[in-house]
Amino acid sequence: MKILIIGNMGYIGPTVVRELAYQHPNAVLHGYDNAYFAHCLTGSKCLPERYLEKQFFGDVRNISEDMLEGYSAVVQLAAVSNDPMGSRFAKVTKEINQDATVLLAKYAAKAGVKNFVFASSCSVYGVASGAPRKENDPVAPVTDYAKSKIGSENSLTDIDGEMVITSLRFATACGMSDRLRLDLVLNDFVACALSQRKITVLSDGTPWRPLIDVADMARAIDWAVQRKANNGGRILNINTGSNERNHQVRDLASAVADAVPGTTISINTDAAVDSRSYQVDFDLFAKLAPNHQPQMSLLDSIDGLIKGLRRMQFSDVEFRTSPLMRLRVLQSHIDSGDLSESLEWSK
Repeated sequence: MKILIIGNMGYIGPTVVRELAYQHPNAVLHGYDNAYFAHCLTGSKCLPERYLEKQFFGDVRNISEDMLEGYSAVVQLAAVSNDPMGSRFAKVTKEINQDATVLLAKYAAKAGVKNFVFASSCSVYGVASGAPRKENDPVAPVTDYAKSKIGSENSLTDIDGEMVITSLRFATACGMSDRLRLDLVLNDFVACALSQRKITVLSDGTPWRPLIDVADMARAIDWAVQRKANNGGRILNINTGSNERNHQVRDLASAVADAVPGTTISINTDAAVDSRSYQVDFDLFAKLAPNHQPQMSLLDSIDGLIKGLRRMQFSDVEFRTSPLMRLRVLQSHIDSGDLSESLEWSK
């Protein structure tokens, strides 16, 4: 097995690389990344890329067709990776998240790649009241980020050939990583609790969020790089997470406060309706991937974050203006003149 992980130097990538290396010790693993966040190591004593045979550097928008030759599987993680960044870089978000993804898949199919794995998102459901959303329910993407994900999924269905394509509609990511992000709801709450002993919920606390730990995301990707067409179909869009981890935001805050004694919670009961609130049905994933189900509970994720942040001696009250926020990192690159507004390296 020879696998190319594109976007391996972000938040999810280090855990994915480690999981694939552990599960497939004889596999050849390569990484490809633009290195926006390569320097954002958080508590790791050595480079996560040590598990790779090769690390390539480049912009996914410029990847060459011959780059995909010889791989049995390609994992596409590269993305402008949240709503604030998607809003700030709307045009680039479509270029990287959607246009580049579709081109990659076309190149991969032509090169004879057996499995193409795309990191999609449950955010495609937007504001969805009522029963938990299933894969065949209508989508209602609200943000540029979510629109780029469903746009990719729709275009991937048009790719002919035998390549097995899996779009993993991940729940909201959380948990400790060698390149931690704090611009995610649970990670933010834990950082607030440790640095301020106060969690401020910007919404009224009622919106629903399905969560998945990065460790469980890696397990799902391990399933997808091996998936056969007779297990779900050649092209599959699948909710990826667990029913037990559909949470209301206020319950997330309470769980974190319980784990960090002395933490208070402030909820904005007058907040406008949140633009993302949805419960998700993960029954299909449980059926098709019984040996790759999530193992991390909410308390496991919280505990991992607490231990990881304490290991970093984290205490930054102003962490939302720090390099632990991905938008801040990109803006810093732009301000220094190293990165253009189109997110292309200038030096």
